[in-house]
Amino acid sequence: MSDRDGSADRLETTAGAGAAEPADAPAIDEGRYLYCLVRADEDATLETTGVDGEPGSIVTADGIGAVVHACDGIYDSGDLAQIRRWLVRHQTVVDEAGQAFGTPIPFQFDTILRGDDDGVREWLRKERDTLERALDGLADHWEYRVEVVEIDPIDDAALLERDERLRELDERIADADEGTAFLLEQQFEQRLTERRAARRESVTADLQERLAAEAREVHALERSPSAQLSDDVAGSGSTASDDGETLCRLTLLAHEDDEGAIGSILDDVAANDGLEVRFTGPWPPYTFAPEFGDDGDGTATEHANSRP
Repeated sequence: MSDRDGSADRLETTAGAGAAEPADAPAIDEGRYLYCLVRADEDATLETTGVDGEPGSIVTADGIGAVVHACDGIYDSGDLAQIRRWLVRHQTVVDEAGQAFGTPIPFQFDTILRGDDDGVREWLRKERDTLERALDGLADHWEYRVEVVEIDPIDDAALLERDERLRELDERIADADEGTAFLLEQQFEQRLTERRAARRESVTADLQERLAAEAREVHALERSPSAQLSDDVAGSGSTASDDGETLCRLTLLAHEDDEGAIGSILDDVAANDGLEVRFTGPWPPYTFAPEFGDDGDGTATEHANSRP
């Protein structure tokens, strides 16, 4: 699409909240900060308070709505508390849009489209086929997060009882001289580590298989992710700290009608002694939303997920 001077509009995303603005970052005389896309009729309305207290609204075209607020620059700060407030407000607006219109396609924090509301409508019409497919594919589907935490870890004696190789090493250590015993103890510790890892993998594989029967997609996440500001906002951070070891973290894309069945599976897992299941959602499908790349005509249509 084109702005007033005929140059191509661009969808701008910052390198990351809190990052220094590059010296050559293009100025934005008039723009629209994008929160998400939803299904919406032409007469749809949404009144909300957006990032930094800006009034949010919805701009519609051909049955698709973009939740936006007017802006003239990116949001950048060295104050982490300020960034967190912005992120929380961004997520709140996306949640409100989801409640009002159904599953949204969320944009990353600080995604800005050059131009005014008419420019947004033109972009929606231009990308209508792509956006229709994305909204149809995600309709009534939400993202859920699962974390299985071992709050009462299985002790060495229990592993020893279950594993023949560990018992053999234990017996050899008892009868060995000091030098040999040292080497055998290293083998023993390595075997313990392997058995614990195998147990984690078994729990994860079994849970993934059972959840896959109810969810459309299931993906494993890192057990100990690096902390990110967006984690607290979107429920993606690990909540296990000093109160247990995370055995697995999963993210699911599931129809809202299947939430109960998923909960029943997790209840079965939580019934195991020493295990705790942490289940969050429904969230907008950040992990599963499509990415809109450069369309080749100078109009950048980038969509990035703000979850890990």
